[in-house]
Amino acid sequence: MDSFAIIDESDFPVIRIRFTGKKSTDQNFQTYLDQTKACYRFAKQLAIIFDASDAAIPSLSHQKMQANWLKENEQLMKDFCAGTAYILPNAVIRAILKMIFSFQKQPVPYKIFESEPEANTWVNGLDLDRNSTT
Repeated sequence: MDSFAIIDESDFPVIRIRFTGKKSTDQNFQTYLDQTKACYRFAKQLAIIFDASDAAIPSLSHQKMQANWLKENEQLMKDFCAGTAYILPNAVIRAILKMIFSFQKQPVPYKIFESEPEANTWVNGLDLDRNSTT
């Protein structure tokens, strides 16, 4: 199975999710959602940088799955996610994100950037406990 996204927790509490550019399938998209939820397993404050620089546009059914995931995990995100940064250099992908958020509002602070350095600067300004261990 080709991964839809690669999740890097090596800089916890900052988690990086990079979309691979592979087409979304029911299996790889569900795996991405499951792995994203697993980032919360430590029940500690975190921030997520979504890098959609190479993202393929997910199907409408997968966009709805993403919106449902946000709804189902809203309290978890509110409790532990200080914020999410989205790296979206592509206008089409930015429109897709807005569509997902029209299905279900993003429950935590977020910001959209065109480059990784901007996203890193914003995330580094969030109130995260960088001394906590996983």
